Amino acid sequence: MDVFSNLALGAQVALSPMNLLYCFLGVLVGTLIGVLPGVGPTAGIAILIPISLNLPPASAIILLAGIYYGAMYGGSTTSILLNVPGEASSVPTALDGYQMARKGRAGPALGMAAIASFIAGTFSQFGLLLLAPPLADIALDFGPPEYFSLMLLGLTIVIGLSGRSLLKGLIAGVFGLMIAMVGQDPLTGLARYTYGVVDLLGGIDFISVVVGLFAFSEIMANAEGSMREVFATKVKGSILPNLQDWKDSAGALVRSSIVGFFVGIIPGGSATVSSFLVYDMERRLSKHPEKFGTGVIEGVAAPEGANNAAVGGGLIPLLTLGIPPSAPLAVLLGALMVHGVRPGPMLFQENPEVVWGLVVSMYVGNVMLLILNLPLVGLWARLITVPYPVLAPIVLALCVIGTYSIRNNMIDVWIAILFGIIGFLMRKTEIPAAPVVLTLVLAHMFENALRQSMVMSSGDPSIFLTRPMSAVLLLIVAIALIASVLERRRTGGPREGLLSAEEA
Repeated sequence: MDVFSNLALGAQVALSPMNLLYCFLGVLVGTLIGVLPGVGPTAGIAILIPISLNLPPASAIILLAGIYYGAMYGGSTTSILLNVPGEASSVPTALDGYQMARKGRAGPALGMAAIASFIAGTFSQFGLLLLAPPLADIALDFGPPEYFSLMLLGLTIVIGLSGRSLLKGLIAGVFGLMIAMVGQDPLTGLARYTYGVVDLLGGIDFISVVVGLFAFSEIMANAEGSMREVFATKVKGSILPNLQDWKDSAGALVRSSIVGFFVGIIPGGSATVSSFLVYDMERRLSKHPEKFGTGVIEGVAAPEGANNAAVGGGLIPLLTLGIPPSAPLAVLLGALMVHGVRPGPMLFQENPEVVWGLVVSMYVGNVMLLILNLPLVGLWARLITVPYPVLAPIVLALCVIGTYSIRNNMIDVWIAILFGIIGFLMRKTEIPAAPVVLTLVLAHMFENALRQSMVMSSGDPSIFLTRPMSAVLLLIVAIALIASVLERRRTGGPREGLLSAEEA
């Protein structure tokens, strides 16, 4: 298929009435999730995966992806109006956006945030359209040894998700691998680590783990603390940037789209990392860096463009290689597999309607967000003042109903509650949850590829070095590991400033 054929197929899928509805619901819910502090796209996708189980795969992924990039939009609203970032990638937006609001320029700040998100999102979708097919064609030559090396490369992302403590990140990664071992051996069918519990023969359900680690633990953490008092800034005047605003932001719009997209492709290059990186880059390139943090509009355009561009960039390794470069995409990868869609090079041949329907729906969703986001600013600002004792039971009910509906089995609910407690304790000890999700998702593919490779070579491990593509991937793994170790020794932790803000 050429580009135009792909677009035609994607338009046929994405523009069907039902998929337009799912796209609209996804971006609407995603915006709400972005507005609410502490929820975030990872927990939002996890909560709604069970609801999507009865949908066709293409519709389900359009809905869940809409939540992801919708959350990137929503986080800017409360950052600007309330100085309360709806999710981590909106923290840089608050630095200048809230100062603009205090000066009576909340309207242009919100307008530029929406426009920057739309421009960067559109750029990333064209990048996804152009780069994904050739990368998938290269990956078609992959066999079990290449997949093993590729999954090993994916597991090195644990280092990037580990925060300031590599040891704690590795503990979380090993824990995820241990969870994945529960169930039946994929080759022999023998029970492993089930301890006689019949319900565990099918393994520990991915959705129960994710809902527990992110949603239940979030409820526990928020219930423990006191909700901060916030004051909404009223939006006065026009919400559209003026000519000077456009001149000041033009360079930031271009650079944030390009840099954010390619940062999103890199393992560990989440939307949060992208927004902080681009904000710092714009401050360094500015002729008046001392004004950043005092209310300059390019300080809003840069992070908002970067975090939306990172969404499309991150989908490239996810769809073509089956490697999620960030925590929300790791959850989205799990959702794809729950629906029987296995990301990788064959995805473009076996499920083209899913891939291209998703790509086109993202552009449609960005248009919807541009139209929706600005008129609903006042509503989103008021939602932040909903008392948490009212909000928490609603989220809790959705979690319980969703996990039970997976297999109509209460054990999934108990597992989610158990992992909610574990996730809460992990927060207390500052052990990151993202490596658990990543290793849990990749473990089965990693194990299958390893064992199939050993069968192919009659137990000779040199097969991973004698096959050129596998050897190249292992070399990249070695380089990535060495670079990570050197960076930690030099800085005392990867992107320490970014991670501390991300955890805020």
